[in-house]
Amino acid sequence: MASIMSAPDYSMAATSRSHLSVRLPKETLYSSLRESSRYFNFDSETAKLARDADEWLTTHPNGSGSKESKDVNGISRPSSIAPSNFSVRSLPADYSMPEYHGRDFPHPVMGSVRHNEIRPRSAAPTESTEKLRSSPPVDGVEPTGPHQEYPTGVKLALITLALCLAVFVMALDNSIIATAIPRITDAFESLNDVGWYGSAYMLTTAALQLFFGKLYTYGSIKWTFLSAIAIFEVGSLICGVAPDSVTLIVGRAIAGVGGAGIFAGALTILAFSVPLHKRPIYTGLVSGMWGISSVAGPLLGGLFTDKVSWRWCFYINLPIGAITVVVILFFFPEPERDIEPATWRVRFWQLDPIGTGIFMPAIVCLLLALQWGGVDYDWDDSVITSLFMLAAFLLILFVYVQYKMDESATVPPRIFKKRTVWAGAFFSFNTGACFLTAMYFLPIWFQAVQGQSPIMSGVRNLPMLLGIVLCAMAAGAAVTAWGYYTPFMIAGSVLMAIGFGIITTFEVETSTAKWIGYQLIAGIGVGVGLQQSLIAVQVVCEMVDVPTATALIVFAQTLGGALCVTAGNTVFTNTLINKINEHVPGLDPYFVIATGATNIRSVIREEWLDGVILAYNDALTTSFYVGAGTASATIIGAMLVEWRSVKGHDIEMGAA
Repeated sequence: MASIMSAPDYSMAATSRSHLSVRLPKETLYSSLRESSRYFNFDSETAKLARDADEWLTTHPNGSGSKESKDVNGISRPSSIAPSNFSVRSLPADYSMPEYHGRDFPHPVMGSVRHNEIRPRSAAPTESTEKLRSSPPVDGVEPTGPHQEYPTGVKLALITLALCLAVFVMALDNSIIATAIPRITDAFESLNDVGWYGSAYMLTTAALQLFFGKLYTYGSIKWTFLSAIAIFEVGSLICGVAPDSVTLIVGRAIAGVGGAGIFAGALTILAFSVPLHKRPIYTGLVSGMWGISSVAGPLLGGLFTDKVSWRWCFYINLPIGAITVVVILFFFPEPERDIEPATWRVRFWQLDPIGTGIFMPAIVCLLLALQWGGVDYDWDDSVITSLFMLAAFLLILFVYVQYKMDESATVPPRIFKKRTVWAGAFFSFNTGACFLTAMYFLPIWFQAVQGQSPIMSGVRNLPMLLGIVLCAMAAGAAVTAWGYYTPFMIAGSVLMAIGFGIITTFEVETSTAKWIGYQLIAGIGVGVGLQQSLIAVQVVCEMVDVPTATALIVFAQTLGGALCVTAGNTVFTNTLINKINEHVPGLDPYFVIATGATNIRSVIREEWLDGVILAYNDALTTSFYVGAGTASATIIGAMLVEWRSVKGHDIEMGAA
């Protein structure tokens, strides 16, 4: 309290809170704001308003500042300001104590503020306060506040490697099983369980990602991440030693629980390991692992299945996960954050158990309806209808609970109200949708239409892989150097729309040059835009909100992929049935579906084969329209994201 009263001399020229004029005889408003940022956090908009007020008040007829009188920053002194133009971000930590609730306190700009009108200071410096604190201090006084120590050199390299490996195995587990499923069904005689081998992992991953965002916000970042790795490893071990199909499905579900916290946790650790202006290149490197695993998964799965055993598709996670655990355990220190101490009961309610309990079954119902619809049940079956209705009801209830819970919500409204957050989530939803749709159906096209083996179909996906990985790292380096990420989102959207659009023109006789070039364009687009929404939310959100915002972006990307792969599969199946009836009227289309893409040349009679291949091509290119449509939709999110810089500069583009 005494420290605030010892700030530069301010004299109050009015008594009304609605219009309070503050005389600043010694400093400008901006320099005073910078000085007061020792005690208060101001956003960049407030700082900009302060600079504008300095300029206007020195030239306005009612101002008394002198044009020739400058402060240490070279800014003319103003005469007065109106507090209605400025919003208080927070009070110092000691003002958050209960005994101060409801009391008025002096403030150098607002004059008087009430404790219950303001929320606690963020856990770490924000982009805006870092800008204010980086300015030269007034009268030689160094601004104080939380200071983040970042690892460097070998320590940073090891942490980055560990995070890359963690994201790689987490994403690998979603794709490696595809080529192993035939051997698994042979071993367990469980053809009816095929759908659960993939969906069990996907369901728990999608349902728990937002919950892990809350854990990273209120709990230990280091130990939450290590716990997620441990759960993932246990699930992988159960899958590897599974004696039957049910045990394998349970193991997949457990691995999905751990997987839900790995990607968001890796990005959160990265946020506390690298300063904001250098973060894009590291985020691009970590995000690129997602693309690598998507193509490497089928290759490794086929290799393990043919040369060793399908169980190694799960055993491979154990040593890689162990490396990550050792590095994070010994080289990543727990970040210092101003998290208010709380009892276990208070902390439990801060995790929003009610919201989580509503959200998890909502996502499960939605994904089950999409998984079963048109395959196990007709779309108009009462089971599918009930699942959709229950999912809709629970999602509406979840939104209502989030509104009522406010700051304790799984996704606090103040976070999602930020334009960049919801626009970035929309961008990520559609990016994940078009990317995973292509990764799912392109190998089928290579196998069914061009007659390639599962391993060679993976090899032919390498152009897209190279485009994603190389451009993700290049775009990260470019954003680090230039500062602005929005142009890369727009460029990525355009390239994705073009690339996935021309992929829909694939024909039976498509040349090698075309399928390489088309994939390369789409891969470059995905690589350029993939990680930008993750960077965007870290720029616009306070550090304390980064885990939740990051989890929201990752969830949107995962959900987009899950929903649109299912939608694409429905389009593919229905179109294939219609096209087989059209091209080969005497052949049962369900027999063709049961035969599988890799076996049609050995099972289908020769006189029917050309018609079946043509039907497959028509069905797959139709499913590619799902990817093309979602790729085109990314431009909406890209255009709505604010033009902000990781270096702390803003560009006003459109409505705020």
